[in-house]
Amino acid sequence: MCITLLGLTRMNEPFADFALSDFWEESDYARREYVGPAFTDLDVARVERKLGYKLPKSYITLMRTQNGGIPKRTNHRTSERTSWSEDHIAITGIYSIGKEKTYSLCGEFDSSFWVSEWGYPPIGIYFADCPSAGHDMLCLDYSECGPTGEPRVVHIDQEREYKITLVAKNFESFVRGLEGDDAFET
Repeated sequence: MCITLLGLTRMNEPFADFALSDFWEESDYARREYVGPAFTDLDVARVERKLGYKLPKSYITLMRTQNGGIPKRTNHRTSERTSWSEDHIAITGIYSIGKEKTYSLCGEFDSSFWVSEWGYPPIGIYFADCPSAGHDMLCLDYSECGPTGEPRVVHIDQEREYKITLVAKNFESFVRGLEGDDAFET
């Protein structure tokens, strides 16, 4: 939806000018482990109730194009060093909304798993895993905005005493900032 005021157009829908149709990588692994079935608003409400947090509108919008999976671009720049790199982090995939898949927000490796089994801080929703097989994760961090606010995206590094590194001011900025491996080749 666009609102025009005095000749200025303001986009207020997530990803209004972003090509989500070309976001996901096709793979059997993604379909088996990440990609969940289509969901309803009632399904979203159930997941939010179980997690104790309101999902960002941009997360829901992205998941309506494909419910979880592996993005074509899996790297995001950071302003400080992480265990992965001096200037960026990498993700393996983004969790689907639901509980059907291993990598879904309420699945086998949900936020409560990362908090209780691995000792990650209980600051929000762990929504993306990294190539380290659990030694670093991405989280929708609600610690500053509360459970119904707009969370920031942070990288949490278990190998560095759960160091928290800001990745993006919100989920939409995170998605827009993803880059391919070629952006980081030396």
